[in-house]
Amino acid sequence: MIDPVTTPGTSTIERPDVRTDDQTSDDTPKFFHYVKKNQIVDSAVNGRMVVALCGETFPVTKQAKPGSPVCPDCEQIYQGLRKK
Repeated sequence: MIDPVTTPGTSTIERPDVRTDDQTSDDTPKFFHYVKKNQIVDSAVNGRMVVALCGETFPVTKQAKPGSPVCPDCEQIYQGLRKK
């Protein structure tokens, strides 16, 4: 067997998996946001950014499914709009 310390060349170094729990293998967002309906189609077709009720700006890449986690700030603002 060749000793990697005394023999010049290359060797493979093991690295631990450092991913955190909030990362996933796909691009699923942590929260879904409330945005205007007309902005969703424009963003999906033309790649334009949308502005959520909470102020976050992003391109639409995924559609929320029932039971998906909703941004708490968007939820609070949306509930306030419905009361008026």
